Amino acid sequence: MLEVNSPISVVPKIGPKYQTLLEKLEIYKVEDLLYHFPFRYQDYTNVKNIQDIKDGDIVTVKAVLGTIQNIFTKNRKRITKAKVIDHTGELDIIWFNQHYIKNTLNVGSTYSISGKVGTFDRKICFISPEMEPSSDAFSSETIENIHTGRLVPIYPETYGISSKWLRSKIKFLLDYETDLEEFLPKELLDEKNFKNIGESLQEIHFPDSVELAKKVRERFAFEEFFIELLNVEKRKHEWSIKSNSHAFKPFENEIQKFIDSLPFRLTTSQIGALSEIINDLKKSTPMNRLLEGDVGTGKTIVAIIASYLAFLNGKKVLYMAPTEILARQHKETFENILGSSYMKIELETGAKKEKVKDKEWDILIGTHAILFTENKYKDIGLIIIDEQHRFGVEQRGKIVELAKGKYTPHLLTMTATPIPRTLALTLYGDLSISVLKDFPFEQRKVSTKVIPEKNRETAYQWIKVKNEPTFIVCPLIGVSESISLENVKAAQEEYEILSKGIFKNKKVGLLHGRMKSKEKEDVIQKFKNGEIEVLVSTPVIEVGIDVPDATIMVIESAERYGLASLHQLRGRVGRSKKEGFCFVFMSDNSRNSYSRLKYLEKLNSGIELAEIDLKMRGQGDIFGSMQHGFKKLKVANVNDLGMLEDAKVHAQKYFSKIDKYPKLLSKLTQRKGEYISSN
Repeated sequence: MLEVNSPISVVPKIGPKYQTLLEKLEIYKVEDLLYHFPFRYQDYTNVKNIQDIKDGDIVTVKAVLGTIQNIFTKNRKRITKAKVIDHTGELDIIWFNQHYIKNTLNVGSTYSISGKVGTFDRKICFISPEMEPSSDAFSSETIENIHTGRLVPIYPETYGISSKWLRSKIKFLLDYETDLEEFLPKELLDEKNFKNIGESLQEIHFPDSVELAKKVRERFAFEEFFIELLNVEKRKHEWSIKSNSHAFKPFENEIQKFIDSLPFRLTTSQIGALSEIINDLKKSTPMNRLLEGDVGTGKTIVAIIASYLAFLNGKKVLYMAPTEILARQHKETFENILGSSYMKIELETGAKKEKVKDKEWDILIGTHAILFTENKYKDIGLIIIDEQHRFGVEQRGKIVELAKGKYTPHLLTMTATPIPRTLALTLYGDLSISVLKDFPFEQRKVSTKVIPEKNRETAYQWIKVKNEPTFIVCPLIGVSESISLENVKAAQEEYEILSKGIFKNKKVGLLHGRMKSKEKEDVIQKFKNGEIEVLVSTPVIEVGIDVPDATIMVIESAERYGLASLHQLRGRVGRSKKEGFCFVFMSDNSRNSYSRLKYLEKLNSGIELAEIDLKMRGQGDIFGSMQHGFKKLKVANVNDLGMLEDAKVHAQKYFSKIDKYPKLLSKLTQRKGEYISSN
């Protein structure tokens, strides 16, 4: 018997090479392979006699292999030619450059052959069809075909792992005895009219009809939502029982005096969010709130005021940023607004050799290096996580554990990634959410244009004449990454081309994620100071780099990004009262890509753009920017609001009595570890 939680290497003929390849498909254990579902089916159910087939047919033929030979044609092409025969006639099969095939087939054996009928040398034939042995009239053995003569599953693949290979391995597991057990409650299966796990897996991989395949996908889609939302309920419950948090005094007069002293007025959204946060902080139950707001809506000042309130209550603050660049930038901002002489603000990053001591600070700002400290911080009243999608659920838990004492710290997480309501239900159902909707500068505007390649030179000439700080963002660092990505721009090569070409009389800089922290810091400082006028960068700038004077953003190969990510990139410009400009270039000429990118010209709402990507391209683009720490749904469609909300109701119902369902409870503790982006 195979255990489904065993490593995938226990499956026969899966050695280290295939184990490594399967990891690229996120297949680590036996259960992952069983849950590697087809994304479509090739219909080979149309079975015909040889005499009845015609050019263009997609059919299956059952026939005996008569002859097979390898041939070199006059123009040195290597082909393999076979002849198969049934009771109605004979048919040629042609393979190109696959001479090994001759050694895998047996003359005189019966085969099931599926594929598209074409022509070769003006004769109808199969070209590179699927073939597998088939039972014949003289044999008592019945062979179940999995590659031909049926709905054949087509899977997500990677180099070296084909759908044919996956079919064979999955079929082996389905036929072999494993310890796979049903974990959904029987009453839920009955209510939904779902089949049990064994039958369902058989039918999703090898369905007898399209209708059966659709029905069984419903089970697995609901299951995905259900388990995801049970985990939300679990997190909500675990947080609610941590009821020994510091109840902050609100210090209304001091907070109001501080707000009045700011050189700008808070927006209506900021005031509303602050009110919600302070109400949470006044309670002995720890706050667990997400502050969501577009780039430039002023999340940082809200975090600073919350930190100031913690300080007034005699408590320390841990502030987590996803990159060193952002951590240093936040330290500077905190010091400018709070005054470094008034409060002790320290920085902790992986690049720092000397670690700060607990008693030396009131606010500690750092990267995920804080996670790996040996310190157990004392008197932490508030933990703030910026760009929280870069930190997984377990990591957020570990941050809280670092500060664990008698009291659990309040937790405020922040993100500029726009979250459609449907995803907020699944991913953030355990959090209270505050949203910043308006901008500090009402006249803030970024004009966006999708530029055809023929107008590139004109756009660059305009940028040259405009003579204002400019970002040029490329998706890749170096050209070696783009071997199979024709026309996709790489930052290092673009830097060389531009600094020697159209911008040869300007100061051009380069920034990317592989540079050392000190190098990145120097480049950004030079850009801020005007010593660099054009900064060629990778999307490392997406997360929080603040250069108020920058007004022009050029985005190369924009079709490779989700609209929400593009919106965040253009949010790097137009951050002062000056108008911003964003020029969007494509590296392909797809009409679909062009029409999708045109939404950037019309819309300036991250939420609206995220919703559009959700409809046009699916969940991948949303999860693409939130890839660290969240499970990507395989079968469920986040646009299926009915199923999503139904699963939420059932998750709440069954979690309230989860102890009655030990198999379901164990499923909630088997989630794969989550990871942190270090850029």
